[in-house]
Amino acid sequence: MPALRLLDLTLPLPVENLALDEALLEELDELGGHPVLRFWESDRLFVVLGRGSRLTDEVDLAACEGDGIPILRRASGGGTVLQGPGSLSYALVLPLNWHPDLADIRSTNRFILERIASALHEWEPGTSFQGISDLAIDGMKISGNAQRRTKNALLFHGTILHGMRADLVARYLRHPSRQPEYRLDRPHQTFLRTINAPPQAIKQAIASSWNDVPMDCAWPTTRMPRAIETILVRSQETL
Repeated sequence: MPALRLLDLTLPLPVENLALDEALLEELDELGGHPVLRFWESDRLFVVLGRGSRLTDEVDLAACEGDGIPILRRASGGGTVLQGPGSLSYALVLPLNWHPDLADIRSTNRFILERIASALHEWEPGTSFQGISDLAIDGMKISGNAQRRTKNALLFHGTILHGMRADLVARYLRHPSRQPEYRLDRPHQTFLRTINAPPQAIKQAIASSWNDVPMDCAWPTTRMPRAIETILVRSQETL
């Protein structure tokens, strides 16, 4: 497997951070090149719906509007998440021919999440791949993930909870309409937990699990305006 290029970059606005993930995917799909591992963590709270999530089913709209919490919609599938401080975001942007296990959605989930789980065993040996696309510690979720697949590449991105309180998630997100079997219908407060590890150490462990010496990576600034506009249009349609 070719080495990943590392991009540890948080942009000022939530929409810019979502757009950069999508711009990286678009560039790799159209032009090829090196796979990318990106990390980011927003300094403000915002809600992100999955491509097929229903706003009224997933979000407490009154709480979000009252507290000024933005609601955006990403291009990938998966469920609705609250992102912001205490929630480390990562993205893997990979050519589909990078590894045989990227051939379909299920094998990709297992291939990537089992490797990330192993990287987190340094702090939590009980971390494991659960459900369709989660990471959990002893049955409590610390990470949700989603994919966006194009003709030649895929975006696999997710969050790792290291400091975000479950009661904060419960304030803005409703009980999900769809849930993995292992959740057992538990509310956010008893289903979610954090991993007790510094975010910088988590980033280093994940990066090292893919290649020993990540290389710095430029980011596709020329594609950003179009990606931002697409997300804003998508999000406006949500509301």
